[in-house]
Amino acid sequence: MLNTFVTVTLYDSEDQEILDGAMKLCSEYEQKLSTTIETSEIYVMNHRQPGERTFTVSEETAEVIEKGLEYSRLSDGAFDITIEPLSSLWNFTGADPHVPSEDAIREELSKVGYENVSVSGNQITFANDVTTIDLGAIAKGYIADRMKEYLKSQGVESAIINLGGNVLCVGERPGGKPFKIGLQKPFADRTETVASLDIRDLSVVSSGVYERHFEENGVNYHHILDPFTGYPYENGLTQVTILSEQSVDGDGLSTTCFALGLEGGMKLADSLDGVYAVFITEDGEIHYSQNAADFVSKQ
Repeated sequence: MLNTFVTVTLYDSEDQEILDGAMKLCSEYEQKLSTTIETSEIYVMNHRQPGERTFTVSEETAEVIEKGLEYSRLSDGAFDITIEPLSSLWNFTGADPHVPSEDAIREELSKVGYENVSVSGNQITFANDVTTIDLGAIAKGYIADRMKEYLKSQGVESAIINLGGNVLCVGERPGGKPFKIGLQKPFADRTETVASLDIRDLSVVSSGVYERHFEENGVNYHHILDPFTGYPYENGLTQVTILSEQSVDGDGLSTTCFALGLEGGMKLADSLDGVYAVFITEDGEIHYSQNAADFVSKQ
């Protein structure tokens, strides 16, 4: 699901029905928020008729769009949920991705601008016919939070939800020990880590240049696109990991802090309560925001 592998691990329950319920919930949200499922609310809005500007959507979809717009504003557009024309053009999940022509990038770039979308209650309004939405950078975090709420409502106190790089811990391990979450080494095998974090009841979300990428003429092109240039960000970062209570914030901030670069991203992370960031630069150096290094496992 969600273009990745979804894993839920319960440590204090053997109830298969709880797991089934969590997966069902994940699937229901994907049906609403996907850009590719033709019946989803996002797909329907993105494929609207000329002149069709206002849509009534589910409370959940409105909430995720509002959250996405919040991070778009917070980053002055460095994170932008209307990046969809460009992400579709680059098509990193396709069988044979390649660098689009400059003309094509310029044309799609003109459609991007989060200020062209507004939310009022359950109503989404577009300012034009060409702006489209991609919630890929924030939906997984939102879904993980809802899955955690569901697990807790079922009496689960110790669990891990992993939506392919979005890890959300429910409580701690039985016996009072923290969960150990590894930070993947960029471009290495998934099992190779650069550090291990001790986590209790927090979300750990990473964004990096190694997740979806391809090489053309010796250059690596990754999926975190700059809404101002139409090309992947080139700012010396290879990975940003955010620790936060809500996974939706970790999701939005991992992309936002990546987009802002080491200095800007660090400044933003330090300005937010209960948010910790770990940056990895191209030279392999690890940089921690205030108090983030406290989470590094000592064993």
